[in-house]
Amino acid sequence: MSSKSKNKGKSWERSVCLILSELYNDSFIRVPGSGAFIGGTNEFRKETLSTEQIKLSRGDIIPPLNFPHFLAECKNYADFPFHQLLANNTIKLLDTWIAQVEHDVISENDVWLLFIKITRKGEFVLFNTNHLGDKLFQLPHGVSYKKYWFCELNYFFECYKSELEFKWRGKDL
Repeated sequence: MSSKSKNKGKSWERSVCLILSELYNDSFIRVPGSGAFIGGTNEFRKETLSTEQIKLSRGDIIPPLNFPHFLAECKNYADFPFHQLLANNTIKLLDTWIAQVEHDVISENDVWLLFIKITRKGEFVLFNTNHLGDKLFQLPHGVSYKKYWFCELNYFFECYKSELEFKWRGKDL
């Protein structure tokens, strides 16, 4: 029987897949048995997988084949120390999540997103400003964390939907 927190995480992953599928009119699905199938202590699995199998096992979501540079992790937590973002302090939990998604990057063209849902607070996205957006003029709504930007999910896609599609497909704007 699955734990309550695992079910909560799977539910958020399915929700993100639905959001992405509707936005891009294509099929995004959860990685079956996700939870770092090839990450962390399961890295040894890469030895017996093809390049395509590795691509399909990265992160929490399998993108359509025409999005080879897509990578995403999904986190669903009860609480988050937002005040630490505003104080410009290091947040160990957030650093762990970033390290997890960056570990699965296999190409300099990969553009990853960290989808974060905080109970009764909202749905957010964290992304690397070196790969997306304008480094000098970040989104007016959100907050900087190191070289990353943290903002509300719907607002994020209003601003970057098209740019993301080009980058995930491996094309320039």
